[in-house]
Amino acid sequence: MAYLTDIEIAQACEMRPIGEIAKTAGIDESFVEPYGRYKAKVDPALMKNVNTPDGHLVLVTAITPTPAGEGKTTTTIGLADSLRRIGKRVTVALREPSLGPVFGVKGGAAGGGYAQVVPMEDINLHFTGDFHAIGAANNLLAAMLDNHIQQGNALGIDVRKITWKRCVDMNDRQLRFIVDGLGGKPNGTPREDGFDITVASEIMAVFCLASSISDLKQRLGHIIVGYTYDDKPVTAGDLKAVGAMTVLLKDALKPNLVQTLEGTPAFVHGGPFANIAHGCNSVMATRMALKLGDYTVTEAGFGADLGAEKFLDIKCRMTGLKPDAVVVVATVRALKLHGGLKKNQLGQEDLGALEKGMPNLLRHVSNIKNVYGLPCVVALNRFPTDTDQEIDFIIEKCKELGVNTKLSTVWAEGSKGGEELAREVVRLCEEEKADFHFSYDSETSIEDKLKAIATRVYGGSGITVLPEAKKQIKRLTELGFDKLPVCVAQTQYSFSDDPTKLGAPENFKITVKSVKVSAGAGFVVALTGDIMTMPGLPKVPAAESIDVDDDGKITGLF
Repeated sequence: MAYLTDIEIAQACEMRPIGEIAKTAGIDESFVEPYGRYKAKVDPALMKNVNTPDGHLVLVTAITPTPAGEGKTTTTIGLADSLRRIGKRVTVALREPSLGPVFGVKGGAAGGGYAQVVPMEDINLHFTGDFHAIGAANNLLAAMLDNHIQQGNALGIDVRKITWKRCVDMNDRQLRFIVDGLGGKPNGTPREDGFDITVASEIMAVFCLASSISDLKQRLGHIIVGYTYDDKPVTAGDLKAVGAMTVLLKDALKPNLVQTLEGTPAFVHGGPFANIAHGCNSVMATRMALKLGDYTVTEAGFGADLGAEKFLDIKCRMTGLKPDAVVVVATVRALKLHGGLKKNQLGQEDLGALEKGMPNLLRHVSNIKNVYGLPCVVALNRFPTDTDQEIDFIIEKCKELGVNTKLSTVWAEGSKGGEELAREVVRLCEEEKADFHFSYDSETSIEDKLKAIATRVYGGSGITVLPEAKKQIKRLTELGFDKLPVCVAQTQYSFSDDPTKLGAPENFKITVKSVKVSAGAGFVVALTGDIMTMPGLPKVPAAESIDVDDDGKITGLF
């Protein structure tokens, strides 16, 4: 049987004009700024005119990702449609995709099959230009920093201690480490420099955590770009860059409104990576979605140890948000891969491999339930090759933790395939009581926070802090940044910092090689293992298969 591709399904959808979607969400047209027929910005002034209480917040996360696929975004969108199908007023809040994965290996991030947000081509490409604005603001600050040095360096910035990087929203390993300012005095001061991918930049983090223009300005002003010769921090505020940066970001800060294939209102806004940033959509979009829906379904990137940990320990800590229920997405295929099967063997029943892989799911579920104190359900994306025995095995193991498992076929059936999951989410929200708490106390030291995450969330035995990271922690503590939450930059493929350790490894330590402060975002970043803030393209990038015909029809996006 031949299946339609994601882009073919999306292009066959008869989208409703964005004004109709806004009406469905209860947004007056005076607050809607259309970007064409099917997407719009929503004026944040809307929030002053909405007096309804917040709806239920549902967080969708997943097991540790594998090449077999889990379908977290697809489940998020399908669950929203399914909640609407059973009569609930629903909004969905997602991140915007980065061009890096779109043209690299992962593909887009608009869902899949019959659970997508549309127009998927626009969302996966330039969309409303938010990422370009973020990159421009980032690089304006870099230009003003280097210009200040060129024009006399009144602040006494030590070029050896510059921490601010330029950024571009593309996987380009060639730009990780560069030397610029060459060509003589008129062309700047020669120095080591580098690029981050835009979604890993501090501007992206600031953008997603800001609650208003004034809060955005304040956060931008706190960004540290480097240090003086006497080791004092230099900020964007010191460089008088804040006003101009805010001008570039003011329209981007307005949440984007689109729709699912079934017409559910969707806010798609902001897009930090969860393995090297905090991995959640914007606070402004989440808050807007909560005011407009009885249920808001959102997601956090990669596995629960990354995206959900940062959603709960960073975003919720800063905003007072609290999920009423959490969905952990898994597949039989991915769990068998965690159990040691090769990718080409996943279609055959293997209860032994499934049993070996199950600890990965169980650790994530236990973390949500026991570390964070939140009601939880497992959403099992069913594939045609999954057997009843395999599914029953997962259901029984999860029951031992007091957590139900619901099958999901939203990829193939849309909202119809997620009704059972939707009803369980409603039950959790209305009948189960959350006892939410963080995985660490913000008053503890930076090292103690990192130890708490490594042991309580990852299941490791502790951390190893390299000498350079120890010096950085000491300096950040002296500057008063030790009470900030921590954002761990870590491989997405394992609980450990070794991507080859699948399942639920034990007796490992997380190696902390570098620590820096994102003072504007309001957290400390710890780089572990071999993590890079600028990815590279694979041997055969997805870009090789993407094309457009004479009528403007795009092919190859997935």
